[in-house]
Amino acid sequence: MTAKFKDLALDALDHQAQADWWCSTLGYVRRSPPGESPPDWPVAIVDPAGEGPLIWLNPVPERKTVKNRMHLDVWGDPAELGADGGGAGRGPGVARHGGSGGE
Repeated sequence: MTAKFKDLALDALDHQAQADWWCSTLGYVRRSPPGESPPDWPVAIVDPAGEGPLIWLNPVPERKTVKNRMHLDVWGDPAELGADGGGAGRGPGVARHGGSGGE
């Protein structure tokens, strides 16, 4: 039997802020409105169109100490993505690829 992809889980020191940023960047929404769950619980965000995967933002007490072993490839207007405060394509170790439409 092979495994099936279920959800994407991301650990974050400030998981609430990360959830807000990913919602803004991807056009996702929180599955549960803010305030409905305790602030220290994981946050699930979903694609309202039902096309993208469910993403969990999990709180962790420690800062990242090594390079991420995975990343999310997204595409869009760099100026718009940067306006969301993400520094799209500008962070250390972040590659910028040409192409469009997810190439």
